[in-house]
Amino acid sequence: MRNKITPLNILVQEQAKKYGNRTALKYRDYSQEKWLDVSWIQFAEKVNAVSRALMAMGVRVQENIAVFSQNMPECFYCDFGAYGIRAVTIPFYATSSEAQVQYMLNDAEVRFMFVGEQQQYDTAFRSHSLCPTLQKLIIFSREVVKNPQDTTSIYFDEFLATATDAFDKEIEERKQGVQDSELVNILYTSGTTGESKGVTLRYSNYYAAFDANIVGLPELSENDVVLNFLPFTHVFERAWSYLCIHQGCTLAVNLRPVDVLKSMQEVHPSCMCAVPRFWEKVYAGVMDKIASSSSVQKKLLSDALECGRKYNVEYRLKGLTPPLGLKLKYKFYESTVISLLKKTLGLENANFFPTAGAAVPPKVEELIHAVGINMMVGYGLTESTATVSNDLLKQPISIGSIGRPIYNLEVKIGENDEILLRGETITKGYYKKDAATKAAIDEDGWFHTGDAGYIKDGELYLTDRIKDLFKTSNGKYIAPQMLESKFVVDRYIDQISIIADQRKFASALIIPNYDALKEYAENKGIAYNSIAELCKNKQVNEMFKERIDTLQQEFAHYEQIKKFVLLPEPFSMAKGELTNTLKVKRPVLYKNYQAEIDAMYAE
Repeated sequence: MRNKITPLNILVQEQAKKYGNRTALKYRDYSQEKWLDVSWIQFAEKVNAVSRALMAMGVRVQENIAVFSQNMPECFYCDFGAYGIRAVTIPFYATSSEAQVQYMLNDAEVRFMFVGEQQQYDTAFRSHSLCPTLQKLIIFSREVVKNPQDTTSIYFDEFLATATDAFDKEIEERKQGVQDSELVNILYTSGTTGESKGVTLRYSNYYAAFDANIVGLPELSENDVVLNFLPFTHVFERAWSYLCIHQGCTLAVNLRPVDVLKSMQEVHPSCMCAVPRFWEKVYAGVMDKIASSSSVQKKLLSDALECGRKYNVEYRLKGLTPPLGLKLKYKFYESTVISLLKKTLGLENANFFPTAGAAVPPKVEELIHAVGINMMVGYGLTESTATVSNDLLKQPISIGSIGRPIYNLEVKIGENDEILLRGETITKGYYKKDAATKAAIDEDGWFHTGDAGYIKDGELYLTDRIKDLFKTSNGKYIAPQMLESKFVVDRYIDQISIIADQRKFASALIIPNYDALKEYAENKGIAYNSIAELCKNKQVNEMFKERIDTLQQEFAHYEQIKKFVLLPEPFSMAKGELTNTLKVKRPVLYKNYQAEIDAMYAE
């Protein structure tokens, strides 16, 4: 490795020696409605206490421990406390269903599970009797009300109270005996197409990822304040957070996803990893602000964004020097209009913002760069310990690419344009699933991503999921995700799922932006008694058709949406339509909306 990497099992303790009483973590205490600080020393003390308490419960080397919680500082305490005694942590999404929880607990033969708040506790307790190995739940929040029949669960403070120094010698021996080949995590994939699989990640995977990203992200340092709002269960946030801890950053843990904008305005983060959906919302907000402004303000905002686009996208991202006139004009807007936009978002201290998880609509990417925010678009998978590629701020960046492959990873394009990967960040396989492992990793060690793409001038481009490619009954191939990313920039479209496989033409299920739709109805004098009635309104549907036709002018004829249905309720996890990472489960949509889909093709 080119960089000196501090081992995960002693990382927090080593940082405590270096940074002492500096703030390591921040989190909002909702009872006091203020952010509380946790110093590096306090962080290390909690981690040590977890290690001792786990030893008191008899946790073995490489034993699997589950953490079923929304983002909380306790998630970090448990992770690093477990690593301190060489145990393995398995994070569950806070929204996981009983069936998912039962499957993962039984598959990994978990004895001890940490749970966050009431929802996770209730789900876990109902699953208890169906999970033979499960012995005890440890509850983070004291506000959780235990079931009267629960005689085994304990609260986190009670768990920590069992920590003594009796096991310190054995803990130290375990730390000294750690091997890079040992497991750190088992991360269960969200399963858009089938049964969930446990991706095994080892110390060697994380160290290789740290090494590569330190090279790729040289600006990340102890001066950065990082807001965490994606689930720690997601490999993107998990690996990113560990890297931030390794670099001495301050992490501000956002406990409730709905509060992310409020948290940004309070914490003023310099870095934050996000998914495109977040920036799509920012884009929509800026567009709404422009639309509702006076004619003078509208002209000023539009000119500022166009100036920012030219300066940043046409010159800076390409490594070119902007003309003096453009530079001076941008500096004026940067200190006035653009500065105000950033401050409104809480991003006046912006450093850089890794973004991955789906395709980024080009208009969204251009706007974020136009306001001077360094969005670093990337691509990764759970199986690759997150990052495969990302934009590099000191090398040319093309709108639409997913960055440049990290330096210690081999990337090649295989059959059907599939992206293949080989290197130290790649998983050794799926937990207890030899057949699935052999299907994913070939004899030469290449991991088959299932994603199609190409490389141009050193940058990687993603076209679509190979399994998601639709073939119309006319023999034409359609890449739905690529097309969908073009539509979600429209202020009236919140979610969209394209239908085309084995059909005569492309159609779509559309979730409107209900607030924008209500506003439109009010402005046009359209009377309605319900959202469902509004979605069926002829004038509303004609308006959507006009907007869709405008957006799809660049598409080939066979790719264009011919018919669509506006749905009165959003796609949801409760109905099985979305994974825990908010990816659409198309087979479930087809089943749930079969009548609506059939009606579009009835003629």
